[in-house]
Amino acid sequence: MPTFVDQTKIEVQAGKGGDGMVAFRHEKYVPNGGPAGGDGGRGGSIIFVADSGLRTLMDFRYRRKFKAEPGENGRIKSQYGRAAKDLYLRVPVGTTVYDFDTNEEIGDLVKNKQELVVARGGRGGRGNIHFATSVNTAPEIAENGEPGEDRVLRLELKMLADVGLVGFPSVGKSTLLSVVTKAKPKIAAYSFTTLTPNLGMVILPDGRDFSMADLPGLIKGASRGVGLGIQFLRHVERTKVLLHLVSMDPSNGRLAISDYQTIRKELLAYDPHLAEKRELIVPTQMDLPGAEEKLTQFKQDLKAKGINEAIYPISSIAHAGVDKLMQETATLVDQVEADQEKVKPQVEAATKEYRYAAPKKNEFTVEKIGEHEFEIKGESLERLVEMTNIEHHDGIMRLARKLKNLGVDDALRAKGAVDGDDVYIGNFNFEFVQ
Repeated sequence: MPTFVDQTKIEVQAGKGGDGMVAFRHEKYVPNGGPAGGDGGRGGSIIFVADSGLRTLMDFRYRRKFKAEPGENGRIKSQYGRAAKDLYLRVPVGTTVYDFDTNEEIGDLVKNKQELVVARGGRGGRGNIHFATSVNTAPEIAENGEPGEDRVLRLELKMLADVGLVGFPSVGKSTLLSVVTKAKPKIAAYSFTTLTPNLGMVILPDGRDFSMADLPGLIKGASRGVGLGIQFLRHVERTKVLLHLVSMDPSNGRLAISDYQTIRKELLAYDPHLAEKRELIVPTQMDLPGAEEKLTQFKQDLKAKGINEAIYPISSIAHAGVDKLMQETATLVDQVEADQEKVKPQVEAATKEYRYAAPKKNEFTVEKIGEHEFEIKGESLERLVEMTNIEHHDGIMRLARKLKNLGVDDALRAKGAVDGDDVYIGNFNFEFVQ
């Protein structure tokens, strides 16, 4: 069985926009000529698509960087460059996307074929057809394409199952899953048999069905990362109903009520909201000698703790009590879904969708980094420089005017810059002149 991957870090880089063209008309019957450089094409964006056929983030384990194609450069005769194709990356349903640096949630892919743009391609640079004026009828000015977004992401997969099986290791979760579904989990009598969540479909004779996940076993301290810790608890969040399995094996040396309370404590330590999640208490392994006596004590202990919920003893090996449990589980899943439908408008209104936020204009800082060296930082300003075609004199003069209008010259003078000092903006540098 392949290793389960439910969290990973990747870098995505959208495509740069194509550069605008500097070109002029030279046709025989166009005496005045004029600019004829076309615009560059848009760079490719990077888009995640939820795919219900995927179960893990394995595809991102060995390939960590993804880059979309750049847009085509503008052409002569006022022809636009071709836009690049977007790059679509498939992820499992249940994947949440975070900005790695800020930990901001970018989006949550919970439906099959749902799409999320995680890096937008840069727009194409304008050709010189856009810069003609009555004063300059033949401008040698064109913009370079806008850089595509480049960001580091953290992908986190939370399994989307209607029902989650929780409980100590080796309480019979995998056995129950194998009995009620066609899933074939690995089963053995030692801690952490289940190292990866297993998922199966339960189909009842009355036509009802639900998905069930056998999740890695919990132990004390799991909410702090002990054992499989957070790897397990992450998947509990999205289940509609929990089946809390408690072993009635007299030979395990543990009190059933202690097992039950330990698991509940770890769940609530991870997320207090899990207290609201519907739960069925399921004593297991009732086919073992002495199990009935331990069950009697468990019921008394639950009552003493003020827990008066119905319990559903089962023996997965003997198939005893399993059918009734599955019927009750399906009914509870239906109830939870009905309750969720009632509050759906509020939930949808609160859903966050990722939108590209353009950098704020005119915000920059000037820092003296040497005796006669200054560095200017500012996302909008750096983007302006990257989009300036400095191969033509007109382009350089246009950049100089823009920098002056934005207050860069005044800011440099205020920091003590004098003629001949070197100024750096990103990869571009120039000599300061008063």
